[in-house]
Amino acid sequence: MSRGRATSDGSQAFRAGDAAPVTGRRPLWPSRLHLWPLVLALSLLALLWFGPLPARAQGSFAAHMVMHMGVVAIAAPLLAIGLARLWPGLMAGIPAGLALAASFAEFVVIWGWHAPALHDAARVEMPLFVAEQASFLLAGLFVWATALGTAEEGPRGKTGAGGDTSGLGARAAGVAGLLMTSMHMTLLGALLLFSPRPLYACADLCSPAASMTPLEDQALGGVIMLVVGGAAYLTGGLVLLASVLRGPPGSAMPETAYAADPFPPTTTGRDAP
Repeated sequence: MSRGRATSDGSQAFRAGDAAPVTGRRPLWPSRLHLWPLVLALSLLALLWFGPLPARAQGSFAAHMVMHMGVVAIAAPLLAIGLARLWPGLMAGIPAGLALAASFAEFVVIWGWHAPALHDAARVEMPLFVAEQASFLLAGLFVWATALGTAEEGPRGKTGAGGDTSGLGARAAGVAGLLMTSMHMTLLGALLLFSPRPLYACADLCSPAASMTPLEDQALGGVIMLVVGGAAYLTGGLVLLASVLRGPPGSAMPETAYAADPFPPTTTGRDAP
């Protein structure tokens, strides 16, 4: 297949029949392979919500926590990365205040739904269960998207808000948002793990896991939150911090869709000049 001819600015001018136009060193439209985070996120959400877990979660706090962590700690970051690749620049130039607000919003959502009255109601009422799961996804996506967006270039090569061309404050806020979320998830997980009594009325509302008491089931849920939730947001914060320390976003590539991507696509032969 023809690769076209080189123009004066070094980009490729493609003729009819070529796969995709290329700007600089990267395709204008990402290949299907580059969208694997988006595909994986949607597949995981389908498995979590339409598989056996919703029915199992009615009788097991630990199963409910598996759904929760699968949504906010695995599907949400993959979805944020996939959307950033599908629409380059969509999340660019996120201000510091928005990144911190996203972290606070997720704190309210997570701790609110784990209040005994709301949690018990969501275990037995389908409309509340749907609202809970939807708010988990939206809050998680809000945090991850704003955190990644703070490390992308904004309009006219700026990052973050105001006239700070380095965007250091915004990028620091993105890192802080992920790390603060990791901290409050760790705290909630520890509370569930070390509580001397069941915090929820699962023993009366539903049938707990046959092999565990309600307290053991709750403790297992706390371990899942500690290991998956706390670790995922901590890892995300550290990866984003490393990308910030490497230098200003966009310094090595003109496109910003991959600036904060922890899994940047590899450049193929088609993408090379």
